[in-house]
Amino acid sequence: MGTEEATPLLFHVAVNDGSYLQLDDVVVTVRNVPGVGPVMTAGVVTQVEARHEGASFDSDVFLIAEGVLPAQVQEIAEVTTTRVEPEIYVPPRPGELVRRATGDERATALYFNQMDRKVPAGLGRDGTPIFINLEFLDGTRGAHVSISGISGVATKTSFALFLLYSIFRCGVLGRAAVNAKALVFSVKGEDLLFLDRPNIRLTDEIRAVYDRLGLPAEPFASAGFFAPPLPGDTTGRPHVAARTSGVSAFWWTPLEFCAQELLPYAFADAEDDRQQYTMVVHQVTNRLRLDAVPYGRDGAVKIEGEVLKTYENLVDFVIDRVNDDGSRAKWAGPATGAGTVNAFVRRLRSSLRALRPLIRADLPDAPGRRVSTAEHQVTVVDLHNLPERAQRFVVGVVLAAETRRKEEAGPGGLLFTMLDELNKYAPRDGTSPIKEVLLDIAERGRSLGIILIGAQQTASEVERRIISNSAIRIVGRLDPAEASRPEYGFLPPSQRARATLAKPGTMFVTQPEIPVPLAVTFPFPAWATRPSEAAEAGPAAPGEPAAPGQSRPDPFSLLPTPDDDDPPPF
Repeated sequence: MGTEEATPLLFHVAVNDGSYLQLDDVVVTVRNVPGVGPVMTAGVVTQVEARHEGASFDSDVFLIAEGVLPAQVQEIAEVTTTRVEPEIYVPPRPGELVRRATGDERATALYFNQMDRKVPAGLGRDGTPIFINLEFLDGTRGAHVSISGISGVATKTSFALFLLYSIFRCGVLGRAAVNAKALVFSVKGEDLLFLDRPNIRLTDEIRAVYDRLGLPAEPFASAGFFAPPLPGDTTGRPHVAARTSGVSAFWWTPLEFCAQELLPYAFADAEDDRQQYTMVVHQVTNRLRLDAVPYGRDGAVKIEGEVLKTYENLVDFVIDRVNDDGSRAKWAGPATGAGTVNAFVRRLRSSLRALRPLIRADLPDAPGRRVSTAEHQVTVVDLHNLPERAQRFVVGVVLAAETRRKEEAGPGGLLFTMLDELNKYAPRDGTSPIKEVLLDIAERGRSLGIILIGAQQTASEVERRIISNSAIRIVGRLDPAEASRPEYGFLPPSQRARATLAKPGTMFVTQPEIPVPLAVTFPFPAWATRPSEAAEAGPAAPGEPAAPGQSRPDPFSLLPTPDDDDPPPF
């Protein structure tokens, strides 16, 4: 256009009659520069306007529509530059032809031609794949993913799972796929306990979308599932209802609680740095590690002659020692005041209800009770039946253990850690053991091969250092007030407005190589996302091994759960 100023970074395009441009279209224009030759400027449409040329008053639109007043309808598209090749930053000339980019031109405009290892993230508005550079996911040049959006509408968990599936199945990892693992914490119902089951709602149209992305439309090939033990049950059955087999119960013994210094994770709520009771926490933790000795074969401990088999026994023992005048200095620390001890005792006793089912030696010890990512490519830890405090404890302990394991094993493989409600575990204010673990992963995990995929409703309430260390940032449907926060400054104004209207399945993806966030639509899951979608394999023939994930059909599997959310429609 000649009536709007054109710069090398932003220009406007006039649209002919019979043509159109929509938001997110990729366009290119070429200008011959003296002494240089052709210079290609490519960009993404970030705004489109239509207006009457020749109208002076608002009411003129009626006269123009009736043919009384001569005027012409003109559409104008704003284009934000994504790439200039070669890098001669000159503005496009008015009157030059602009065309919609396809094929190699589109790949060049969006830097896909420079990505040696590409991960499909979904389809663009033009129906062709959008890619993420794996080098910003695996720690080569960056790491970590932040996904924000309204709960139940933004489909954050669905997109995070699709991204994991795409990484594992698109072939980009090569031989490294054998050692690539994913650890998924599930806090919303039992929907993630069926990742290894085909989705019965899969259609040929959806399979065609997967085919366009270069992915098979299949469930996760290797998935393991853990859940807390059923309260009051002495056999160690997992506390799940929808899936009757293939789920292992997890818990910790008092011996592990003492030896592995797990007490601080019982105080995993964000706390004020001025609180003094944390000194007592560390003193008691050290005392338990030094004084506890094994007792029996199921994980009980003996401390100062007392046998402790349950968390309740352990709590009562510690409270007795810190309250006793003769042992207070040893267990609570010298010169510790009664007020500090009382604050510690109140918080420790309040953890009893939440952690009683998780720390116990009254169950037969079983090797499969330890949460581990060693046996499966995807490991799901179901937490939805636990109180919030117990969820914090499990997340903190498991993440700390996996971080130690990766430190000892070295950066030989990748561990993708998917955690929903990140603002609950790493809030902007205060400190806690779990927040320190997540900060360590965000700042040092790249060198260890630990990649955090964090999802949250409000990125403005998450620790800044975690968000700033996320190379890939993804936004779904946003609350209008949240969209105005500075944490979403990477979104152009038009995309901020669109994020408040986005439908389930539409995400805005930004990555370091591409200066403009790209709108992607990801396909309907090929794996079951709720019990009613899980395809049951028939019983194996006599003498034949059962298929992976095969179990006896569950008559209750078709009942919906209260936490069922509609999956993305695409």
